[in-house]
Amino acid sequence: MAAATAVVSRRSNDQFRGIFNDTFVVTCTLDSASVAAAGAGSDTVTVPGVALGDFVIAMSAGVSEQGLVRRAFVSAANTVTITATNTTAAAIDLASTTVRLVIARLA
Repeated sequence: MAAATAVVSRRSNDQFRGIFNDTFVVTCTLDSASVAAAGAGSDTVTVPGVALGDFVIAMSAGVSEQGLVRRAFVSAANTVTITATNTTAAAIDLASTTVRLVIARLA
């Protein structure tokens, strides 16, 4: 699969009433490769400032997932990985889409 492009990120600590001391709102364009029937794949998004232990607390995509199960997590410093597992009996090739992520660091 491919890395995301056109990443826009906003970083602050203005949310969640002190539970988190840092939050990131990320918007990127993602054009994932086709995922084979009953297969899996992953993409990465570079997000400056995220660290292992940070939570990806929300993710949305601008297209129907068509049976893919997606999960996002911080996999390394400055890197979020988005995995896709195909739960169907046919290959799925999603169109390029805008993905939005909310990432937070506990206080």
